Amino acid sequence: MSLSRKLAKFISNYSDPQSVGSRWRAKRIVRLIAMVEQVHAEHGAVEIVDIGGMDTYWKIVPPDFFDRYRVRVTVVNVPSSGMPKDYGPFTFVQGDATDLATFPDRRFHIAHSNSVVEHVGDWSRMALYAQELARVAPRYYVQTPNYWFPMEPHCMTPFFQMLPKPMRVWLVLHFQLGHWPRAASVDAAVRQVERARLLDKRMFQALFPDAVIYTERLLGLPKSFVAVRG
Repeated sequence: MSLSRKLAKFISNYSDPQSVGSRWRAKRIVRLIAMVEQVHAEHGAVEIVDIGGMDTYWKIVPPDFFDRYRVRVTVVNVPSSGMPKDYGPFTFVQGDATDLATFPDRRFHIAHSNSVVEHVGDWSRMALYAQELARVAPRYYVQTPNYWFPMEPHCMTPFFQMLPKPMRVWLVLHFQLGHWPRAASVDAAVRQVERARLLDKRMFQALFPDAVIYTERLLGLPKSFVAVRG
């Protein structure tokens, strides 16, 4: 197993509540829980849309979270994500994060999205994603990794995102990097490289101009950003 693969497993094993990634998420989720508390106080129940998410992500909340605040979560993701059938507080809907026409304006109390905007495509698709997310709920909570953080979070390779594109494609063709398997062809390598387009803080703020942007740090360095409205 490659070093980057071992590092990815060590940091991003979200099934283990004691992993580094799980502890980061648990710390980050405090702001979202405060938002849920506010909504529950106003409405007596909370409807959340999790755009591009998975039900397993929600293991980071306290065990009584869903019952205490009467929370229901609608998870919207692409068909290839392998979503399960509806169960408990979860409803699963196949859809495109840049086109949520299935849902009317302010259908939900909170729109949530974790590490998704960097995967939706080019800037024009990112803008559509941001518009749709802000449309379907008056409050939102959106997280994304920081372009300038030294370690690229998907392939766990230092400064990978800053390399020329042909070099990134070459690396993906020849090595298994972090969460990414070794690409079988140039076409597959290019598509893999283009699936992750990291943002810096100014770009993120431009997508969510009415949000407060919080900076998460690791060893004093800005690791990721969270946009919060409401």
